[in-house]
Amino acid sequence: MIGVAIALLAATALLPAVSAGTRHRLALGAHPRSGVVVDAGTVAAMLLLSGASALLGVAGGPAAGTGRVVTVCAATAAAVTGGGFVVRLVLRTGGVIGQNPTPSDGPLRGGRVIGYLERAAVAGTLLAGWPEGLAVILAVKSLARYPELRAPQASEQFIMGTFASVLWAAGMSGVGYLLLH
Repeated sequence: MIGVAIALLAATALLPAVSAGTRHRLALGAHPRSGVVVDAGTVAAMLLLSGASALLGVAGGPAAGTGRVVTVCAATAAAVTGGGFVVRLVLRTGGVIGQNPTPSDGPLRGGRVIGYLERAAVAGTLLAGWPEGLAVILAVKSLARYPELRAPQASEQFIMGTFASVLWAAGMSGVGYLLLH
């Protein structure tokens, strides 16, 4: 049962790559809301896959041997890859970005790469059993972005994006924790 749970967590990590290809093909000449539909569908599917993984992890025993390594890698990958879809959906829902955002959309450029690094660091600290690391990560990010937060909509984009990103990474780390313990 734990093997199926790990496979579902790995599928959660791989789903964003498949969805990104679909999203890109749809954006080439489709309705402007197609990106929103793909993002919402991807987030819903990731939540279902990770939820099923967590339930199977609780029902089965803890991962052992190679399964532990695969679980940590899959949880970290799910945290990093899925967070972009979650953040875009939250920012659209909050009205901070448009329907089809570009990488430089909004005042906080570079946020996509920073988000990947942030989610990897969050997952790493939580899976390593060092939750205090979250305070360090958020403090460094806040101090680094502080000068840019005066631009219009920058503070909303920063707060909503950071919360969505960290909550997603913490959730995927939680699923990994359930499979490991």
